[in-house]
Amino acid sequence: MAKTTTFPVRYSAYAISIAGLIISLPVTLWLGGWYLIPVIFAALTALGTWDLLQRSHTVSRNYPIMANFRYLFESVGPEIRQYFIQSDTEERPFSREQRTIVYQRAKQVLDKRPFGSQLSMYEEGFEWMNHSLTPTRLDNSDFRIVIGRNCAKPYSASVFNISAMSFGSLSANAILSLNAGARKGGFYHDTGEGSISRYHREPGGDLVWEIGSGYFGCRNPDGSFNPDMFRQNATLDQVKMIEVKLSQGAKPGHGGILPGEKVTREIAEARGVQMGEDCISPASHSAFSNPVELLEFLDQLRELSGGKPVGFKLAIGHPWEWFAIVKAMLATGKKPDFIVVDGGEGGTGAAPLEFINRLGMPLTEALLLVHNTLVGANLREDIAIGAAGKITSAFNIARTLALGADWCNAARGYMFALGCIQALNCHTGRCPSGVATQDPRRGNKLDVPLKSERVYNFHKNTLDALQNLLEASGLKHPSELGPEHIVRRVSKTEVHSYLDLFPFLEPGALLEGKTGLTVFDKYWDDARADTFEPPEFILKLRETKLR
Repeated sequence: MAKTTTFPVRYSAYAISIAGLIISLPVTLWLGGWYLIPVIFAALTALGTWDLLQRSHTVSRNYPIMANFRYLFESVGPEIRQYFIQSDTEERPFSREQRTIVYQRAKQVLDKRPFGSQLSMYEEGFEWMNHSLTPTRLDNSDFRIVIGRNCAKPYSASVFNISAMSFGSLSANAILSLNAGARKGGFYHDTGEGSISRYHREPGGDLVWEIGSGYFGCRNPDGSFNPDMFRQNATLDQVKMIEVKLSQGAKPGHGGILPGEKVTREIAEARGVQMGEDCISPASHSAFSNPVELLEFLDQLRELSGGKPVGFKLAIGHPWEWFAIVKAMLATGKKPDFIVVDGGEGGTGAAPLEFINRLGMPLTEALLLVHNTLVGANLREDIAIGAAGKITSAFNIARTLALGADWCNAARGYMFALGCIQALNCHTGRCPSGVATQDPRRGNKLDVPLKSERVYNFHKNTLDALQNLLEASGLKHPSELGPEHIVRRVSKTEVHSYLDLFPFLEPGALLEGKTGLTVFDKYWDDARADTFEPPEFILKLRETKLR
C-alpha cells in the first residue's frame, strides 16, 4: 500500500493546538491580559504530545486529543443510557420503575400511577395475580412466620427482611441505617459473612448471623472454625438465627479476598482477622466435607447458640449435591430449621462477568427444586424456606411465596431505600450515595436518622401493598398464597397459572419414586448422603467427549 503524503486530517486538533499556542503566546505577552488562552492551547498541546508518545492506546496515537473525547463519552455512557435512553420498564439490572417505587415508598411520597400500565400485557412472560369477587379486610400488614418451631428459641420473622450485606462491603452508616430501620420495623437484618460489627450491634435490631467459609467472627488464626468464639456471638440476645452460607447467587463456588489495604481496624475487629492482612474467604468450608458432616455442623451450631434456629443459604448448582443433602437428612434424622434459596440473579459488590451472567440457577427454578424436593421427601413442614433474588415490590414477594417460599429477603431493594442510584460503582469504593464504600468521606455523608426511617418506610409500605394484594385476592395471610394465584402469559394467545405451568410434587412422591420429573428420575437415586461427589455415570461422561 502506498504511503500517504498528505497531512492526516485526524491530526487537525493537535496541529490547531500547536498553532494556537505559537500565535497566542507572543500576542498575549505583547498586549497583556488574556493569559488563559495560551494556557489552554499549551495544555492541549501537551495532551496531544503525550497521546503521540505513549504506546498503550493506539487510538490515541492515531487521533491525538480527539481520542480523549471518545474515552470521555464512553466513561459516561452508562449514565447517559440510564438517565436519558432506557425506558422506565427496561431492567439493567433494575428498571427505573422498580427503583422509583422503592424511592417513593421509602420517602413516604405518592406511589400511585396514572393512566394505566406501561407494561406490555400481551408479551410472553407477562405475569399477574388473580383477584377475588369476595375480597377480605385485614387489620394490619405485620405478616410473620415462625422459624424453628422445634427449637428451644424459635423466631417469629417478618415475611420481608434485609438480605446478607457485610460491613466492609457497605459503609458503617449504611449498616447503622439498615439495622435501625429493622429495629423500628420489627424485621431482621442479615449480617452477611463479614460477621457482626459494632454498627450491627449499636441500633439493636434483630440479626441473622451469616457464617461463610472464612468463619469471620468465629475463627482461629488459621481460618478454621472456633466454637468458643462462635458461642460468644451466637448467644447474644440480638442474634435470632444462624445462617451458614454454602454459596450465593451472584458468584457461587467462587470465594473471595479483601485486600489487606482495605482491612481497616473496624473490619479486622468484626471479622477476627489481623488489620492490614489479606482477608480470605475460601471457595468451600473446612468445617465439613460431605452432607452428613454439614448437618452435624448445623447441630453443633444449634447447641452452641442455646437452641436458636440454624439453617443454610445456597444457590442451586449440580442437582445431585442438593439431593445428597436431603438424603443425609433422611438417613440421619438431622435437619436444618430453614433454608434460604439465593437465585442466580442475586447481586454482589464485585464478581466476574461470567459468574454474574451465566453461573447458578435463577430463583424460580431453584426455589421450585428445593420446595419440591422437601415436599417429595416429607420434610417440608419441618423446614422453612426463605428466598432472595431481585425482590423490590409486593408482587415480587407474592409470586415468590406462591412458588413455595415462606418469606423473602432483599438486598438491593433496601440499598435503594438508603439512596443507592444504581451507579454500578460498588466495586470501586466510589459509591456516590455513600452506601457501598469504605471511604469515610463518602460514607459519612449518609444521614443515619433519615435513611433508617426510609428503610423502615420501605418495609412497611411494601407490606401494606402486599396486604392490599392479599385483600383483593380474598386471602388472609401470605402463607395462603399458592401457584393457583399467579398467572403467566406463555404466548400471544395462551396463559397458564403457576399451578399448571410448573410441576408440584405430592407429599412423599419422591420417596415412592412417583415424580415423573427428569431431574429426579436422573439424579435422585444416585445421590449419596455421605458425599457431594457426582453419580458414577456423570464421572464417566467427564472422561470422554463421546456422549
